[in-house]
Amino acid sequence: MATGKRNDPYRNFRFRVVIDGIQIAAFSDATIPDISTEAVEYREGTDAPHSRKLSGLTKFGNVTLKRGLTDSMELYNWRKAVVQKGALNNRRSLSIILVDEEGNDKAQWDIIEAWPIKYDVSALSAKGNEVSIENIELAHEGISRVK
Repeated sequence: MATGKRNDPYRNFRFRVVIDGIQIAAFSDATIPDISTEAVEYREGTDAPHSRKLSGLTKFGNVTLKRGLTDSMELYNWRKAVVQKGALNNRRSLSIILVDEEGNDKAQWDIIEAWPIKYDVSALSAKGNEVSIENIELAHEGISRVK
């Protein structure tokens, strides 16, 4: 019995992150943020006895990136620049790119006007045996899937 062409879903463990001006692409975790549009209820006195639903503001969730802590200061310095001078001149675009088993780019999410709102490092423990993780959370003004 012949079977059709199999179309397996992509795995979530092969990806890279490209950030304007920051040449770090190795992250252990990257969240692709949610997009939601609020429903606004509206009713006029002559309408049927229920409200209409109109589209309201669209909101974008934050991006979270995690990687093993190294001697690189690029992510920390980006956050530090926002703390010292504000986000205005410290916004960057980034892309999260999903890669298939053969190393080909298969899906890509472009995020615009991103800037770090939170930076932290995992707790240190003399009894621990884990990799120290650097976390950065980014606010942004839009995301689109281009592939």
